[in-house]
Amino acid sequence: MSRRYGGSPAGTIISIIADIAVLILILWIALYLFDANTANTTVSWVHDAANWLSGWSHNLFTIHSDNWRTAVNYGLPAVVYLLIGHAVAGRVNRT
Repeated sequence: MSRRYGGSPAGTIISIIADIAVLILILWIALYLFDANTANTTVSWVHDAANWLSGWSHNLFTIHSDNWRTAVNYGLPAVVYLLIGHAVAGRVNRT
């Protein structure tokens, strides 16, 4: 593993899970903004996973632009998972 994931195995696992969640959310934002074919199995899977990960933040803000609404509805959870996941991992690594 790289230096970024140094520390206890539990902290490493928490960091990797947070990074994967963030990657899925950012990937869905990119796929949406580039009008990916939602009938594609991979695109559909990414969308379903992103919906599950970001269900708590949908329609948190009233935004009329579809692109901005998607960026906020999926970007906000990405930031939250990144910050909380790595904070928890750092805490686990210190104990």
